[in-house]
Amino acid sequence: MNLYLLKLTMAVMLSCMPGIYFAQAPSLGTAANFVLFTSSGSITNTGISHLTGNVGTNSGSITGFGNVNGDMLSGNGETGQCAADLLSAYNVLDTMTPGFFPAVLLGNGDTLVEGVYSVSAASTLNGTLYLDAENNANAEFVIQIEGTFGSAAGSEIVLLNGAQACNVFWKIEGMVTLAAGTNMKGNIIVNNAAVSMSTNDTIEGRVFTTTGAITLDGTMAYTPVGCGSPVLTGPAAPAMGTAACYVVFSADGGVTNAGVTTLVGDVGTNVGLTTGFDSLTVTGEIHPIPDASTAAAAADLLTAYTYLNGLAHDIELLYPAQFGNNLVLTPHTYLMNSAVTFTDSLYLNAMGDSNAVFVIKVYGALSTSTYARVLLINGAKADNVYWMISGAVDLNDYTEFKGTIVCNNGAMDLNTGVNLEGRALTTTGALNTTAITATMTDGCGSASITNITTQPLGDTVCAGDSVSFFVAATGVGLTYQWRKGNVNLINNANISGVTTDTLTIDPASTKTGSNLFPMYPVEPVSNIFIF
Repeated sequence: MNLYLLKLTMAVMLSCMPGIYFAQAPSLGTAANFVLFTSSGSITNTGISHLTGNVGTNSGSITGFGNVNGDMLSGNGETGQCAADLLSAYNVLDTMTPGFFPAVLLGNGDTLVEGVYSVSAASTLNGTLYLDAENNANAEFVIQIEGTFGSAAGSEIVLLNGAQACNVFWKIEGMVTLAAGTNMKGNIIVNNAAVSMSTNDTIEGRVFTTTGAITLDGTMAYTPVGCGSPVLTGPAAPAMGTAACYVVFSADGGVTNAGVTTLVGDVGTNVGLTTGFDSLTVTGEIHPIPDASTAAAAADLLTAYTYLNGLAHDIELLYPAQFGNNLVLTPHTYLMNSAVTFTDSLYLNAMGDSNAVFVIKVYGALSTSTYARVLLINGAKADNVYWMISGAVDLNDYTEFKGTIVCNNGAMDLNTGVNLEGRALTTTGALNTTAITATMTDGCGSASITNITTQPLGDTVCAGDSVSFFVAATGVGLTYQWRKGNVNLINNANISGVTTDTLTIDPASTKTGSNLFPMYPVEPVSNIFIF
C-alpha cells in the first residue's frame, strides 16, 4: 500500500511540474509564397527595397515599389486564399500552450532553445537574441507576444546549431516597429495591427498582418529556404547547337570591331561581312564572310530564340526602367514587357545549385549604365544564364555582363571596356564591338574550350638536320593545323605532320625558322599554332 501511494504521489508531482513544451508549427499554406502580406491594409515602400517572395494585400493598395523577385498581388483569388491560410496559422499559434515565460526585454545576449515562449506584455528586442536548435534542424521556436513589439537599432536574431528561419514564428498582438539595421529571422504574424520596417532592416522570413498597413523603407526581406520549401532550379536551358561556338554573331547583319578586342570563341555573320577583328586577339575562328558554319549557327540561333520566346514566365518584373539597382533574382523565367534600363548591379542567386538556370525575357530594348554589373552568387554560373531581348542591345562602357544574349531583330553595341562572360548573338541586326573582352561559356559541342597542356618548345638545329615540334591538348574531337604567321602550312618535301600533334621539318633550313609561338584553339575541336 505504501509503495502504491509513493508511486501515485510521484506521478501527481511530475504532472504538475512546468514541462518543456515543444512547438508544433502551423502550416502556412499559400501564405508561404509571400514575403509581405496583409489581409486588409495597404503596403507602402519608400527607398530601394530588395524583396524575394510575393507581395500582396487582399484589400488595399501596393505603392512605391520597384522590382521585386516575386509577384505583386492585390484583391484576387490568390490573395483571398492567402488571407484564409494566414488566419488559420494565426489561430494555431494563438492557442499553443507556452512552456517558457521570458522577460519583456528580449536579447542582450540571451539564448532560447526549442519551445513555445510567452511574453505577457509589450516587448522589445535589444542587442542579440540567439536561437539554439541544439543540432536539431527540425527545432521549432514560437514566441507569443501579448502586446506591441519593437527593436532597437542594429538588434539581431542569430540562429545557432542548425536552427532555421523557416522554423521560427512570432505571434504579436500589437504594432510592430523595427528600427534601422534590425536583422530579424522567422515568420512574423501580427494580429490587427500595422508593421513598420526601416532602412537597412533585413528579414529572413515573412511579415504578415491579419489587419493593418505594412510600410518599409530600403528593407531587404526574403522567404527562407528549408522546411519543405520548393527547390528552385529554373527552366530547361535552350539548345544552342552550333551557335554555342560563337562568342559574337549575327545571323543577318555586319559584324564590326574597333580597337583592341579580345575574344574567346568564334566571330562571324551569316549575311554581310565580319571586319576589324585581329586573329592575334581572337581565340577562335574569324569568319570574314558567310560559310557553312555561319549558316548552321544562324539556323540553330533561330531555334534557340523560338524556344525562349515560347517559354512561360514565372515572374513579371513590373518596372523595367528600374532594373538592376542591386536587385536579387533566383532561378526562374522572368518577363519584362517594355524597354529595360539596367543600372548599377544585378545579383543572380543560384541558392547553392550550380546547375540552376536563369532566363530573363525582355520585349523591348536593353541598355545598361556605365559600369553596370551582373554578379553571380551562391553557385550561379554564366553558362546557365540566358537573356532573350526582342529589340536593340546597348551595353555601355565597362559593363560586366554574364550570360548568353539572344537578341531578336535588333542591333547590338558592346562598347569600350565591356567584359562579357557568355555570348552576344542576334538573329537580325548589325553587331558592333569596341575594345571589349568576351569569353564564351561552355556549350560548344561536348567539350568546353580546349586547353593546351604542353606548349611546343622552340629549338635550334644546324641547317640540313631534322627537327620536330610537339603539342599536347585536352578536348574532344581535336584537329590540328600548324601555321607560319597567318598562313597554314602544307605537307611537302621537307615538312610533314602539319595536321597532327607533331610537326617535323627535315631537312631544316634558315628559311623555315625555329621559334614557335602557340596560338590557342580556334574552337573546341581545333588547335592551331604558329611558328
